[in-house]
Amino acid sequence: AVMVLYLFLRTGSTTFVIGLAIPISIMGTFIALWLLDRNLNVISLAGMTFAAGMLVDNSIVVLENIYRHRETGKSLIQAAYDGTVEVWGAVLASTLTTIAVFIPIIFIEQQSGQLFRDIAIAISSGVGLSLLVSITVIPSVSARILTIRTRQYKVFTNQKLVDAEGDEPGFSMDEMASRPQGLAYRVSVVVSNICANNILRLTIIVGIIGLSCGLAWMLVPQAEYLPTGNRNLVIGILLPPPGYNMETFVKMGRKIESVLSPYWDAKPGSPEEMALDGPSIRNFFYVATGRRVFMGARTNDDGRAKDLIPLMRRAVADLPGVISIITQRSLFQRGLAEGRNIDMEITGPDLKTLVGLGGKIFQRARGLMPNAQVIPKPSLDLGTPELHVHLRRDQAADLQLTNRELGFTIDALVDGAKASDYKHEGDEIDLTVRGEDRYATRTQDIETIPIYTPGGRLTTVGAIADVELVSGPEQINHIERERSIVIQVTPPPEMPIETAMALLQRQIITPLKEEGSLGQLYNIRLSGTADDLTQTYDALKWNLLLALLITYLLIAALFESFLYPLVIITSVPLAATGGLLGLALVNQFVAYQPMDVLTMLGFIILLGVVVNNAILVVHQALNFLDQKQGEGSAGLSSTTTWSTNDPIQAIAESVRTRFRPIMMSMLTTTFGLFPLVVSSGAGSELYRGIGSIVLGGLVTSTIFTLVLVPALFSFFMDVKKVGMRVVMSKPSALSSMREV
Repeated sequence: AVMVLYLFLRTGSTTFVIGLAIPISIMGTFIALWLLDRNLNVISLAGMTFAAGMLVDNSIVVLENIYRHRETGKSLIQAAYDGTVEVWGAVLASTLTTIAVFIPIIFIEQQSGQLFRDIAIAISSGVGLSLLVSITVIPSVSARILTIRTRQYKVFTNQKLVDAEGDEPGFSMDEMASRPQGLAYRVSVVVSNICANNILRLTIIVGIIGLSCGLAWMLVPQAEYLPTGNRNLVIGILLPPPGYNMETFVKMGRKIESVLSPYWDAKPGSPEEMALDGPSIRNFFYVATGRRVFMGARTNDDGRAKDLIPLMRRAVADLPGVISIITQRSLFQRGLAEGRNIDMEITGPDLKTLVGLGGKIFQRARGLMPNAQVIPKPSLDLGTPELHVHLRRDQAADLQLTNRELGFTIDALVDGAKASDYKHEGDEIDLTVRGEDRYATRTQDIETIPIYTPGGRLTTVGAIADVELVSGPEQINHIERERSIVIQVTPPPEMPIETAMALLQRQIITPLKEEGSLGQLYNIRLSGTADDLTQTYDALKWNLLLALLITYLLIAALFESFLYPLVIITSVPLAATGGLLGLALVNQFVAYQPMDVLTMLGFIILLGVVVNNAILVVHQALNFLDQKQGEGSAGLSSTTTWSTNDPIQAIAESVRTRFRPIMMSMLTTTFGLFPLVVSSGAGSELYRGIGSIVLGGLVTSTIFTLVLVPALFSFFMDVKKVGMRVVMSKPSALSSMREV
């Protein structure tokens, strides 16, 4: 950023003055984080890095304007005062719009909202402090040490180029009369020609907006939830066939160890490690409990954690009948089985029908996405033995025994049942009724268990109920009081969650509904990460619209007009298209970067950043028009009578005078974000997406803002001029002219 400033300003003192804004604002951001009780983490550091390029924007605008006033021959103190006052309204509007877009983010309650808050606080604090620096530190230091270069100046009036001493009438202020000939001058001439030609102006407006919308429609990618990050931990969950005992699990573990042991025997950096076809393993564990088996491993090289996935898949490939799911743990993953998963929840009354539906969906999902990992929860095998006791209601009625009483009695005699509780010194102790073990050691003895009826008679379970030994599921899950089976699908890393959701909906759920297998009693819904993505996407969508509305109303209040904010807000769709283009280029040339919810945050950041350039152009044009009418140099009044001056000349001159600070701000932010975008280190997945969106959007919108915003501004001025002429031509309306 400092190098870019020096290339533009070519003086060490000027570069030093602006450079002061970065450390002061960054240190102030640390204080703001401390005051708000937020810690320093990867996300807040990324936010400060995003802000680093923005911290000099306000200072650039103020100092460049002071520099321009100083070039006209004013004293240092006078140039510092006039230059700061002239752009005070613009930098205030730019800063407030940047901060305002983060207000809706505070109210996001989803998991991603916790991440957004750190970025929002870091950027808002830094940019807010940079405003204070730009209007206090920058003018004060500039009035003491600012130096300028000696250059040749020309006069630009009515699209003519003459010497500085020429007699051509220009703007009233001296500094508007002398300016360097260069790229800014040529751009202003192009802008003047566009604004003066109605057909060309309309073509430019419609063409740019239409092209941006079309490109955005073509480039928008499918959504992902949260980035995984490069966490050095790979977990494998294994579902063995029913009936496996602990001895069999131990044999499975030894077989897996025989495949993986060479990888942890090899020492890091040794020839043995170089000869391996995968990374060496630092830690490995294998755990079996009940019917649940899981294992995990870490590498010696943190950057090669993903390479453990094919290695561990190969280790479990030869285990007969075992369903495995091997994934790298996400930085934001909490539970063992949670993560980047789509849960297909099947609910209904009959368990056998659910198992049949689950098996059909399981097979179709594996065939639909061969590289995906699919696992049923619980198992689809009905191979677990269980006893069913069916009460014979006629005999039970004679004995005044209900189904619930029989169930409680058998539960108490076989396993023990809670009858009440006892509180002792604040602790709650369960009182359990339990039968003697000799009555429940064998399944065939259940029928002979003696029980007492409510009438005081003694009978056996077999006399009033049928006892049946059947095969059943390992466990029965319920979702909203309905029996359920979940088919958990983990898409391949290169497939976004939204794409996988659409594929499952189109290829599996919709055909099952058409077949009549789903509907009425049996239903299916997508949950897990899919549900989180939907909720977060909806929250971000409405928060983006709210941020857009807040920005519009804020600019309207500052400019005292509802017309000019429409001109400025138009730069937003251009920025969105540029952001999508930047993301596409990153995917093409840097690394795969999905459109996750952190990346989506880039569009909200972009909204607060890209309007700054448009604000500079519009504000300076209004300044020139106000100066022409003697209304002062810092006016923001929207009640200017355009018929008494030339708005096209004011717009072209505004583009010329604001060209250098716009390009400086854009380039400093660009080079500030560039290392984040191209970085491939640990944690780069967290902020690469946001950086590419902001970088691409800022560059693209800056180029188009220099053309589209002036064209739109002049178009709205003409519309307003025509409207005022129509009103003035009606005598009945003269009484309301002041209100208009």
